[in-house]
Amino acid sequence: MEIYIFVLTNNIMKTKLLLFVLITNCTMGQEIKTFFDFTAKTITGENLDLSHFKGKKVLVVNTASKCGFTPQYAQLEELYKKYSGDKFAIIGFPANNFMKQEPGTNEEIKEFCTKNYGVTFPMMQKISVKGDDIDPIYSWLTLKEQNGVEDAEVKWNFQKYLIDENGKWVGVLSPKVSPDSDVIVHWITRGTLDNTSK
Repeated sequence: MEIYIFVLTNNIMKTKLLLFVLITNCTMGQEIKTFFDFTAKTITGENLDLSHFKGKKVLVVNTASKCGFTPQYAQLEELYKKYSGDKFAIIGFPANNFMKQEPGTNEEIKEFCTKNYGVTFPMMQKISVKGDDIDPIYSWLTLKEQNGVEDAEVKWNFQKYLIDENGKWVGVLSPKVSPDSDVIVHWITRGTLDNTSK
């Protein structure tokens, strides 16, 4: 009887240990990435490791040249000139997902932004921000299972995602929220986000 109990206890301990190992491996495999774990291609075709922005707050925006919100390029550039440096950056991702309002090539988009709005903040190559061909960066930005915070699909051009200095997802703002709005300026300067402006 004692031998039987010992064997049973030993098997239970082995089972518990096996379960612990399996759960630990599954959890480790599901570690949440940060924004800085990704690489993008600049509008001129170079690879850009987003870890380059570590230590900065980053505003990520999907852009389009033929949208009612296109004039926000000017406000984005003003914001970038005023606050960029060691603490803040803006990254633009042109996308043609909404009513085909970004039909141009990367070269055409670059020329448009530079000529019409004097854009100097980093612009990436045109990508898809939704659907089956969604770019991995936007998959992370829009899915809670990847960013660890919130599901936030892109609703239109010039939607703004806010990333903290550690590459963590902080919030999302509607395309209607102006780049020079108090909510964005307060987030840059004070580190607080008023979630009522979504």
